[in-house]
Amino acid sequence: MSSLLARLWPSSLAGRTAFVLILGLMAVQGLGLTIHAFDRLELQRAAEARDLSFRAAALWRALVTQPPERRAAVLAEAELPSNLLASVDREPWVRPEMPPVPPHLRRLFRLEPPPPPGPRRLRPVESLSAAGGPSEVALSLRFAEGGWLNMRLRLPAPRPWHSDRFLAAFAAMSVAAALLILWAVRRLTRPVRDLAAAAERLGRDVNAPALPETGPREVAQAAAAFNGMATNIRRFVADRTQMLAAIGHDLRTPITRLRLRAELMEDEEQQRRMLADLDEMEAMIAATLAFARDDAAAEPAAPVDLAALARTVLDEAADAQPELADRIAYSGPEHLTVSLRPLAMKRALGNLVANALKYGGAARLALEPRGAGAVIAIEDDGPGIPEAALEEVFQPFRRIEASRNRETGGTGLGLTIARSILRAHGGEVSLHNREGGGLRVVVSLPG
Repeated sequence: MSSLLARLWPSSLAGRTAFVLILGLMAVQGLGLTIHAFDRLELQRAAEARDLSFRAAALWRALVTQPPERRAAVLAEAELPSNLLASVDREPWVRPEMPPVPPHLRRLFRLEPPPPPGPRRLRPVESLSAAGGPSEVALSLRFAEGGWLNMRLRLPAPRPWHSDRFLAAFAAMSVAAALLILWAVRRLTRPVRDLAAAAERLGRDVNAPALPETGPREVAQAAAAFNGMATNIRRFVADRTQMLAAIGHDLRTPITRLRLRAELMEDEEQQRRMLADLDEMEAMIAATLAFARDDAAAEPAAPVDLAALARTVLDEAADAQPELADRIAYSGPEHLTVSLRPLAMKRALGNLVANALKYGGAARLALEPRGAGAVIAIEDDGPGIPEAALEEVFQPFRRIEASRNRETGGTGLGLTIARSILRAHGGEVSLHNREGGGLRVVVSLPG
């Protein structure tokens, strides 16, 4: 039962709101129609009881005015309903041991005093009544000449749902109300969807357009708060970039002085080491500034042939390292158009391919369409990464000493920049060790 409810329970806010409102409306509507049906049933039973009482009274008057020998024939010719049984007998049907008529049946059949109006000669000499069942009354009326008119008056079984229009009315009202609820809920929850879409755009592009601050007061306040948060984020990013640019600019001056002083050193070994350290410092500063600026964030997205872009990255890597050209390969469709920022995506793929060649000695890229997006897998033949460190290598300046040490070069920002770019596209990148050795990088991109 719980699994069935979990499958029926909608996942969206609009769906859940509409589901609860429709169920509540149907419950209230069903209860209201039920109350109306039972009220109508009471009126119907009262009308049927009155009709039986009138027929019984008319039958008594028709027989009491006839001579005793004609009464049986008149009764046989009378057209009586199926719920009214009558017989002229010498003895009454009602016995003292029979249960009395319940009060509600006495009221329905009007058996309460005073006696019915009319001439005294038309009134029964004696009147006996008893309950013949939950909805049945037995009457025995004695003629003045002797003999009894015995009758059984039986109300039909209650049928509150006998009307075919009940279900049609219930269905019509439920459908109309459900359509109105769905329309209203979609309109009321549209600001929530817009806010979620704006948050997703902001996660991809910090310069995404602001939300319109219109609509109900609560929606306008939420949009204003979101726009304020986005403004603060942009200001923080700009301040950080400006600060890092200033630091990088200021550091280049002492690095240049150190380089000049190193050139004057007589010890060639110490001079070589110092110049190597200075080169590494300059490379780290340049990479840090590039990572902080994130120039690709301002690049507009456009439909790009991802297959051609991937082959271009591989061709450039083969030209840069011709000794590894035979270990660079592409597999996938000839053309695959995806909406993305081309320069940023080229930089991300270039970092991943360069990382595979540098630490794995190979780069085999496989491209596969996935809905409106794509999945890219890049495999190398390196030693892989310890399972506990598969996520840590995405941190800035993070290296794995056993396989990605300082001797191989690099600043430790290649994977960080690649993940940042891919997440800005709404995608993701993950690392997996291959069973036969090597590393497998999986990139997923939405449409």
